[in-house]
Amino acid sequence: MASVASTYARAFADVVLSAHLDAERSIAELRTIDSLLKESDELRRVWENPAIPNDQKRRVLDAVAKRDGISSQVRNLVAVLIDHRRIHFLEPIIAQLQKELDARLGFAQAQITSVRELSDQEKREFEMQVGKLTGKKVRASYGQDASLLGGAVVRVGSTIYDGSLKGQLERLKEAISS
Repeated sequence: MASVASTYARAFADVVLSAHLDAERSIAELRTIDSLLKESDELRRVWENPAIPNDQKRRVLDAVAKRDGISSQVRNLVAVLIDHRRIHFLEPIIAQLQKELDARLGFAQAQITSVRELSDQEKREFEMQVGKLTGKKVRASYGQDASLLGGAVVRVGSTIYDGSLKGQLERLKEAISS
């Protein structure tokens, strides 16, 4: 499954960049289609049913694309997935596409966990600091964990920057015990 998602994601990333499409909009359009598939069992059954001719499936897709303002490139990707019976891979393709575009456009994904909700100013400061550490623009998602006691933990890829009070206490405990 990973190779299928990766193959389609790389190919569509090429399309997005060569056609100078708005990457965020393209991903949002794909997520719209994915949401429709999750909400409508009928639509999913139609697009996954091998007994229904592909031209009929594409007419349904065209109606959806027109109604929701889906770009022709996104529509074409979904049509290829439908034609090749791979529409059930749409969600992992979107996730892989986000990673592929971030890598090509110089973005780093950061997960920032703090003990409390951060203000917009604090979020900007965190993103600026992470950007300095990574040398990339940052796309951050935020979470809360009361067990941190204070501070924050930042995860960028497989690297973890632990500036939490809990982490500092654990490091102090290790230093004292050794």
